[in-house]
Amino acid sequence: MKIETTRFGDIEIKETEIISFKEGVLGFENLKEYVIFEMEDGAPLMWMQSATEPSLAFIIIRPFEFNDKYTIDISDGITEALKLEKSEDADVFAIVVIPEDPSNMTANLQGPIIINNKNKMAKQIISTNSRHKIKHYILEEMQNNRNNEQGGK
Repeated sequence: MKIETTRFGDIEIKETEIISFKEGVLGFENLKEYVIFEMEDGAPLMWMQSATEPSLAFIIIRPFEFNDKYTIDISDGITEALKLEKSEDADVFAIVVIPEDPSNMTANLQGPIIINNKNKMAKQIISTNSRHKIKHYILEEMQNNRNNEQGGK
């Protein structure tokens, strides 16, 4: 299957790679299908490209890549909606915003995306954890983690 994108041209994907959001992503509720692919081999940032709107692609990251203390509570309702049988089947991503100065890039930890890797069903949820901010500075957090690791040795 081929999807058209503004940034990357036509991309060949397998239908099994399509991630389905029953309710869409906040602000883009009418767009339900996306595909995720890496920016570079091994890079923590990835693209979540709409399968139906060529111009829409989000940059995403697994929060654990820069915040090893990040936890998210997934309610029974979300577990049922995504048909999650085991927590290991879930993948968690945060949408990233990269401003003009990339050192100020942020991740939305308050609105993570949960994906069931078995059936490719996904949902963006709202975290009520007061530590989860809409604008969480990624590079600052990575530097803090490095400093903590070096200080702890």
